[in-house]
Amino acid sequence: MLTDIEIAQSATMEPIETVAAKLGVGREWLELYGDGKAKLKAGLWDTVKDRPDGKLILVTAINPTPAGEGKTTTTVGLGQAMAKIGKKASIALREPSLGPVMGIKGGAAGGGYAQVVPMEDINLHFTGDMHAITSANNLLSAAIDNHLHQGNVLRIDSRRILWKRCMDMNDRALRDITVGLGGKINGFPREDGFNITVASEVMAILCLATDLMDLKARLSRILVAYTLEEKPVTAGELGVAGAMTLLLKDAIKPNLVQTLENTPAFMHGGPFANIAHGCNSVSATRLALKLSDFVITEAGFGADLGAEKFFDIKCRYAGLSPDAVVLVATVRALKYNGGVKKEETGIENVPALEAGIANLGRHVENLRKFGVPVVVAINHFATDTDAEISVVKAKCAEWQVDVAFSEVFAKGGEGGVELAETLCALIEREPADFKLLYDLDMPLVKKIETINREIYGGAHVVFQDKALKELQNIEALGYGHLPICMAKTQYSLSDNPKLLGSPRGFDLTVKEVRLSAGAGFVVVMTGDIMTMPGLPKVPSANKIDINEAGVITGLF
Repeated sequence: MLTDIEIAQSATMEPIETVAAKLGVGREWLELYGDGKAKLKAGLWDTVKDRPDGKLILVTAINPTPAGEGKTTTTVGLGQAMAKIGKKASIALREPSLGPVMGIKGGAAGGGYAQVVPMEDINLHFTGDMHAITSANNLLSAAIDNHLHQGNVLRIDSRRILWKRCMDMNDRALRDITVGLGGKINGFPREDGFNITVASEVMAILCLATDLMDLKARLSRILVAYTLEEKPVTAGELGVAGAMTLLLKDAIKPNLVQTLENTPAFMHGGPFANIAHGCNSVSATRLALKLSDFVITEAGFGADLGAEKFFDIKCRYAGLSPDAVVLVATVRALKYNGGVKKEETGIENVPALEAGIANLGRHVENLRKFGVPVVVAINHFATDTDAEISVVKAKCAEWQVDVAFSEVFAKGGEGGVELAETLCALIEREPADFKLLYDLDMPLVKKIETINREIYGGAHVVFQDKALKELQNIEALGYGHLPICMAKTQYSLSDNPKLLGSPRGFDLTVKEVRLSAGAGFVVVMTGDIMTMPGLPKVPSANKIDINEAGVITGLF
């Protein structure tokens, strides 16, 4: 089979004006970035905002494993399959970060015959959104150090500066640094560090903002430091929120591209799925819902992190009401959850599958708590045996959940027709009764305990002293009404990455709490979360190349 990039390079792309026309969007609303990419002008929203919304479908997954689940590929393939069965559908995805592209994880444009194109552009600089976010983030960093240098009127305590610089690349050497060296002219020396751009709060803010003025208001609320008197200091007080908004005036506009089969694709924003909410932008999703009968979107990591945040943060803020959830799994990944080594997941092992499928069952159980119907999508591989498939079907029948097998990686939209038809029938048969997991007027501690009990299956939450003090401080500052953004390992329902399957009754340890006042949530750290990844021993960048004709190779 061809590589992803070879498939993408052989695709027959339609002009982006033609793709937009499928949504009823004329050329006057497009800002072109070449033949295959466009931004959608802000004024388009005002012309469509009174239309009824289409159906919103979330694609999520079991806890991720080295065996792979194919969540983005399923999202893209399902969008193509909906078109195959005559539905007016679009997909809404996050943008890739250069860090994973050049590192080890790869891009975020799908795979095989279920990809978004132009794949090379999307995985590289795309429309410049990442660079704009980087610039806005670092303008704030520069303003902080300049304020210290120019007299420090706000009396910022340089030991309690919370804001970090960022760049869109994996670089472990920048995690912890010292700035201001070289004498008086260069400012005051202090400890600092870098996050990767997708971990910047500016990214989370961009993806939750409804318009340009909401963006500016959220940027103004960013908590950057504390004073010597322990008072909070915001970006607004430093006087740069307007300039930061200016740097983001184009980045806030949703991007429109297409799949290999020319299905419209909104790709916009890409916040971390741990310390942020891990979903594409509110503006892109809301616009897609006005322009399509069905919108298929996704959320980062497994359903315990991605889906919960999609519901309790994104849907809450945007007023969205999802109509169905597609829960992606593979037989291989379920066997891995049952104790099989990665290299042996292609060998039939029914007992391991029967043990590991409990992870799938837990996610089905959890998703139903939100009042949204669920269909299980098994990303099908040639190594799946009849006996293993029978186990999956029997378990899904026992749980009374629909199941469909998907082969979109190998067959594109045609390989997702069964899933698309099953999904449409489910939406028709079982209307959603969407509900959130917790009320915002609950104390922060109670919100955390609710997520641990209802979604993770834990017994108790153990708050370390530092975390308790931070929670008390956040509530004292008036932010106790915010939703919770849990940061924990993606590999387990618990905070222990080695506890696979369906653990219950464990203690969840909260080590640290951070306030993302601009984004509008409280980040709860249950482990050591890396916000600046490093490159692996042999990074993907070593395999990527371009020849004299401009042909790119090695990009997956």
